[in-house]
Amino acid sequence: MTILNCQQVQKYYGANLVLDNVTLEVKQGDRAGLIGRNGCGKSTLLQLIAGLTAPDGGTIALQKGTRVGYLAQIPAEFEALTVYDVLARGYRDAMQCREAMSGLEQRMAVTGAPDLDAILQQYAELQERFERAGGYEMEARIVQVAAGLRIPEAQFPRTFGTLSGGEKTKVCLASLLIEKPTLLLLDEPTNHLDVNGIEWLETYLKGYDGTCIIVSHDRYFLDQVVTKVIELEDGEAFLYRTDYTGYVKEKEERLLQEFAAYQEQQKKIKKMQETIKQLMEWGRIGGNEKFFRRAASMQKALDRMEKLKRPVLQRKTAEFEAEAAERSGRKVLALQAAVKRFGDRTVLAGADALLLYGDRVALVGENGAGKSTLMKLIVGELAPDEGSVELGARVDIGYLDQQDRPNSKQTVLELFCREAEVTEGEGRRLLAGYLFYGPAVFKSVGSLSGGEWTRLRLALLMRRKPNLLLLDEPTNHLDIASREALEEALEEYTGTVLAISHDRYFINRIARSVWELRDGTITPFVGHYDDYRAKSAELRAASLADRPAPVVPSQVAKPQAAPADRPVSAAGKAADSKRKQQLEQAIRQLEQDIADCSARLDDPAQAANTAQLRNGGSTGKR
Repeated sequence: MTILNCQQVQKYYGANLVLDNVTLEVKQGDRAGLIGRNGCGKSTLLQLIAGLTAPDGGTIALQKGTRVGYLAQIPAEFEALTVYDVLARGYRDAMQCREAMSGLEQRMAVTGAPDLDAILQQYAELQERFERAGGYEMEARIVQVAAGLRIPEAQFPRTFGTLSGGEKTKVCLASLLIEKPTLLLLDEPTNHLDVNGIEWLETYLKGYDGTCIIVSHDRYFLDQVVTKVIELEDGEAFLYRTDYTGYVKEKEERLLQEFAAYQEQQKKIKKMQETIKQLMEWGRIGGNEKFFRRAASMQKALDRMEKLKRPVLQRKTAEFEAEAAERSGRKVLALQAAVKRFGDRTVLAGADALLLYGDRVALVGENGAGKSTLMKLIVGELAPDEGSVELGARVDIGYLDQQDRPNSKQTVLELFCREAEVTEGEGRRLLAGYLFYGPAVFKSVGSLSGGEWTRLRLALLMRRKPNLLLLDEPTNHLDIASREALEEALEEYTGTVLAISHDRYFINRIARSVWELRDGTITPFVGHYDDYRAKSAELRAASLADRPAPVVPSQVAKPQAAPADRPVSAAGKAADSKRKQQLEQAIRQLEQDIADCSARLDDPAQAANTAQLRNGGSTGKR
């Protein structure tokens, strides 16, 4: 059943045509990935579907009764609410019912209430409505979704307005998931999630019983979640009934077929034009109107022919020129028992790591694990409280942090020329390689999108030609084409790379090893992301297998088990074995006492001696 139908949708922004003749269909239960370059109109299309703006042409039809959930930006009315209130927005009806039921309970508590029967009837109706609204599973569902997206329950009472931008985005995403709309529109849902949060979201969406349209540049996420891909290109929509990997293959095949059809049509057009020209020449030479009529008829057929657009086989992409001006020493970075605290919180607790020349390492870990703190220790913005962080000989650092773009009226060209110390002409030439050309170089820095700001900072960073690249979430806000261009540049880079990233596709392509930062320490794994996940799963399974089996509680003795996160020593295992033998011996003795008592109860000569039997017999055993 079709839940969304768009027919020849057009949308202008000023004189700029963003969407042109967009036609697509989404069926109930689809999980569609909406992809395309930055600025191609993905967010605009979501706003049109959500009804936040109207198309300038064409129609958008939703199935009757469809509830659309979309959060383009943080609503202003959320600022004064608590985090819990925002999360529970999907249960507004249930919460109203609960509040009304609470009021009725207070009225029923009054002794001798004259309208008790009417109150009971009203209470029963509210209770039924509360149940239909999902009130009984409300608390469990809120806690489940919040935990999956790493929103701590301690944050529930906080005012929403006091959260950071990333925290607000996560809370609003959780609120949408809890609400469970019929049609869920998600715009870059993975941007502020760590890997565990992304994997939880993947599992959740794969089991979602509604319909989803997801704008994302996370290729690994798209492969895991979507059942179809909708690509916006040149204002039009192209549908691929597959995941991202299948889309790449199918698009290449489609472009080759379209190019072959275009070439064939061009041959036909050229032949028709030559024939028309020849007929006109014959008509002029022989003065025969028949040739002119045939030429005119063929010209009409040529004019009526639907001309195929020449497909673009290779679109212009960013050209990230990553190279090192000089080589560093073999040892690039050494961390030895590095400790960093912020108040009572220990972020690094004796971290050890060694980075050698030419290494390409991905640093992974949950949000808040201390990844950005480690980067700041390396560049010297912070100092370790204990241990050491040492750089090797001739190390020149290029650091891309998660810096917000300044609210500046300075143009892209002015900033680049000043920071890179180049002339305006040279600056325009270099910026063109990072997709800033034409009027784009005169845009103010404050008006840049997230992707444009990242490209500009990468342009300045690569211009310096450092031999150690420290990259903190370099692919955030970049579209797929720019991510692939950056990956290609890093593959050719001869220096050393340490990158924080939650982009698993990026890690798989550029990393030769993975550092996992957990509980303040670093654990290295050889290989890319998939290798790291497989190895870490094996280590967790082995750790669980080494834990002692739980001991059944006993009234006779309650030996304490070793802590679950601490390996059991040989001496500990021997002590457990001895305790087990003592327990078994005590149980056997108790079973024998019970048998003796039963036998004596069956003996008439002993039946009167109840006091002795209550004390366990003549022996006094218990």
